[in-house]
Amino acid sequence: MVKKDEHIPLIGIEEHFLTEEVIQAWDRANLSASDPSLAHNAGVIGQRLLDVSQGRVELMDEAGVDVQVLSLTTPALHELGPESINIAKRCNDAIAETIVRHPGRFQGYATLPVVDPEAAALELERCVKTLGFKGTMLGGRVGDRNLDHPDFAPIFESASALHVPVSLHPRTPPIAVREAYYSGMSPDLEIALATYGLGWHYDAGVQFVRLLVSGLFDRLPKLQLILGHWGEMVLFFSERMAALGRSAKLDKPVMDYLKSNLYVTASGMFSANYLARAASIVGKDRLLFSTDFPYQYRPGHDARRFLNECGLEGEELAAFAHGNWDRLTKNCGQ
Repeated sequence: MVKKDEHIPLIGIEEHFLTEEVIQAWDRANLSASDPSLAHNAGVIGQRLLDVSQGRVELMDEAGVDVQVLSLTTPALHELGPESINIAKRCNDAIAETIVRHPGRFQGYATLPVVDPEAAALELERCVKTLGFKGTMLGGRVGDRNLDHPDFAPIFESASALHVPVSLHPRTPPIAVREAYYSGMSPDLEIALATYGLGWHYDAGVQFVRLLVSGLFDRLPKLQLILGHWGEMVLFFSERMAALGRSAKLDKPVMDYLKSNLYVTASGMFSANYLARAASIVGKDRLLFSTDFPYQYRPGHDARRFLNECGLEGEELAAFAHGNWDRLTKNCGQ
C-alpha cells in the first residue's frame, strides 16, 4: 500500500540524448536538407541533449524525476549507412558509462544501426545482455522502408526473444507527404505542422498500425511496443481501427492487441484527460511516465506536479510512476 505522503520513485522512459559524433554524421549525410526537424536540436535544447552528466541530473531533480531511460533523439541512425554500426556501438558504450557514473539515475535504450537489421539485432542483444539496457527505440522509416518491411524482422524477433520492449518514436514525414499535406504556408509554419505540431505523431501512429496489421503480434505474441504522446493518435481512433483486423485477417480483434501488446506513455503531454482515455483502451497497467526531455522540459517541479494531479491514486499511481515499467522490464535478457 502506497502511503499518501510517501515519495514515489518516478521513472521517465522517453528522455533523449545526442552525441557530437552523431551530429557530425548527420552533417556529412546532409540530413538537414531533407529533415528540417534537426533544427529543433539547436541552442539550449542541443546543449541539454549533449549533457548526460551533472547538469542533466540537476534538471531531473528540479522536475522531480528520479530515473531517465536514455534514448538517441530522432532521426537517430535511420538515414546513415554502414558507418552506423560502429557509431551505434559507441553511443551505447557511452550511455553504459553514464549509467555507471550516476548510480540509480539512468537506464538505457539501445541505439541500433537499423540499415543493417542483422547487425542491429546483434547489437540489441549485446546492449541487453552485456550492458543491461531495457529495450530499444526505433524512429520510424528507414530510408523508403516502413518498419513492417520484412527486412526488419530480425530486430523485432531479437526484442521478443530478449523480452525487451521496442519504443516507436516519431520522425519527420517524407518530403512527398510534407508537400502534399503540410505545404502552402510560411516555411516556419510548414515545418512546425509537419513535425512537432502534427506530422511527427501521425507518422509514428501509422508505423504502429502498419506493424499491427502486418500480423507482427500474431507471429510474436509476447512482443511489447511502446507509443509516446498517449498513443500517437492511434488510441483516439481505436474504434475505427477495429475494421482493419478483418481486412488484415488477423488472429484477434484489433482491440485485443492494444490491450496485450501496447504500452503508452505521456511524453511530457501532462493531461489527465488523455491519461484517462489511454487507460480506458489499454488499461492502467499499461501506462508509463515520461517527460520527453529536453523538448518538453518546463521548470517548476513539473513532472512531479503532474504525478500529483493526474487522477490516479495509491497502487495505480505508483504503477504509472514506475511499477508498470519495472514489471515490463524485469525479465530483460532472460
